Amino acid sequence: MYNNLYFNNTIEDIKILQTKLKELGFFNPVVNGKFDLATSIGVKEFQKYANIDDTGIVNNETWKLLNDYTSKAAPIINIFPTLKIGDNNSYVADLKTKLKALLYYTDNINNTFDLELENAVKRFQYNNDLTADGIVGSLTWNRLNSLYENLNECATENNVDDIFVDIYTVKSGDTLYSIAKKFNTTVDDLKILNNLTSNLLNVGMVLKIPTLNDDNYIEYTVKRGNRVFMGNK
Repeated sequence: MYNNLYFNNTIEDIKILQTKLKELGFFNPVVNGKFDLATSIGVKEFQKYANIDDTGIVNNETWKLLNDYTSKAAPIINIFPTLKIGDNNSYVADLKTKLKALLYYTDNINNTFDLELENAVKRFQYNNDLTADGIVGSLTWNRLNSLYENLNECATENNVDDIFVDIYTVKSGDTLYSIAKKFNTTVDDLKILNNLTSNLLNVGMVLKIPTLNDDNYIEYTVKRGNRVFMGNK
């Protein structure tokens, strides 16, 4: 069992902690065995990612989750490089594909990290409580991949033929409540369908809107000689 770690500790366990955080992409500086500000921030970001209290103190629960995640997630996370405007490679295309699936990016898929992609990244980061700097580092990749995988799982588990979806672009003054009321749906349904973790919206954001399945309606063309009844028979 490891000791509880917190700000300003300088024991050997901190090196293990920093190594694990670094492996998962939550700590970038050199492993130094000091529980400094960068380590504290990394711990809190990991705790948020793991959906536990982000106290910044590494207790037994945090240690256990760190051990679990480092044995499973690290080899996958490490293959994604940091991306920024001006980059040109296949990882940019992958980034665009995932952001487009999550409705943050609407342009063509290619290998160029342009201004439109940077703005899409910033919107994604802002909506997911990340630093909205437009740079795609480990924290952004982690959150993006998690939401993209969840989206694919939902598509697999549900019959998409049973769901009709409209597209709506957020305007100034819009809220999730006003949009839900306008389209006769709920805030929770909008958040689930669009993978939103907060109620905050950005002007220009594209939202999927759930609509009713109209398969039960039958189209019929009236022909000469047909009678049309109004009211009760």
